Amino acid sequence: MRKIMLSFMILFTTACFWQMGVAQQGGKKYFDWSPQKDVNKPNEKPPSRILPLIQVKENKFINTAGDTVLFRGVAIADPDKLEQQGRWNKNLFVKVKEMGAMIVRIPVHPVPWRMRTPEKYLSLLDQAVEWSTDLGMYVDIDWHSIGNLGMELFQDPVYNTTRKETYEFWRTMAVHFKGNTTIVFFELFNEPTLFNGQLGSMTWSEWKTINENIIHLIRAYDTEKIPLVAGLDWAYDLTPIRIEPIQAAGIAYVTHPYQHKRQPPYETKWEEDFGFAASVYPVVASEFGLIDDLSEKEDYGKSIIKYLEGNGISWMCWIYDPDWYPRLIESFDTFKLTSGGEFFQQALQKNLKQPNNVEQK
Repeated sequence: MRKIMLSFMILFTTACFWQMGVAQQGGKKYFDWSPQKDVNKPNEKPPSRILPLIQVKENKFINTAGDTVLFRGVAIADPDKLEQQGRWNKNLFVKVKEMGAMIVRIPVHPVPWRMRTPEKYLSLLDQAVEWSTDLGMYVDIDWHSIGNLGMELFQDPVYNTTRKETYEFWRTMAVHFKGNTTIVFFELFNEPTLFNGQLGSMTWSEWKTINENIIHLIRAYDTEKIPLVAGLDWAYDLTPIRIEPIQAAGIAYVTHPYQHKRQPPYETKWEEDFGFAASVYPVVASEFGLIDDLSEKEDYGKSIIKYLEGNGISWMCWIYDPDWYPRLIESFDTFKLTSGGEFFQQALQKNLKQPNNVEQK
């Protein structure tokens, strides 16, 4: 009898605390027990397998016919920003395609991902993938944070995230887009940096382990997407992989070779910092750009394009947006290209006249 009474009291107490938990707290429930959509369940929409599947073979990307693919593409702004500005529509993707892009990089910032909620943000990404598929463009989904994921210290508030949230984001992406061949890259983390120690410390071995954990998680759900792993120093430096490469097959490495990283002559330094890797692994320069300066275009601009193309390094320029820099367009009303935009349009369409004095491997 005593045991029965004790069990009853425990159940009664639990029920009381549950009622307190869902009671009105300042006019709001502090926990919502209504049914919630599980974003980690398989996508209800049938996957798109219209575009040829891209895979890694040695140090190259290949399609289903076995042809080598060198990606040339353009980044857009965060879909949340564009939707709030009334600029999220298929026409944006049409304009990117008209520039000559064969892939579009989509940066997802952690804070809007949380605030919009993953379920609602996924609807934006679904639209992006649908529009890109219709236009024959591939997609790179980029977890766009800058900082030290190891110590969870970041360069600006919009980049604030956690390792747990990062893992959950990629689990959601892998589940939701499994079987979709339009999305070719999962760019695991935009720009890891310690900011000269101001964001703490993190060794390459620690960064390597974090990336390997993400890759293993993704591949528990989706084995087709190609993970992109960024080097340190704001995703520029790949030298640690000479000794400690990521322990996972079928991946590619990322570099962001902005002009300020090195002084001319550039080519020897690029070779030391990231170019060497392209002889062993696929490499993607997933972000770099130009200010509107003619001398920069003639020197750095033409040099970096020739170096990347000559070493089989895929690339994506930053950014098809009038508000973020270095910008490719002046306005969403006219879609007029900046000087830098005109340069990259020529490069994307392979109409760029190259100088004769640029070293090439």
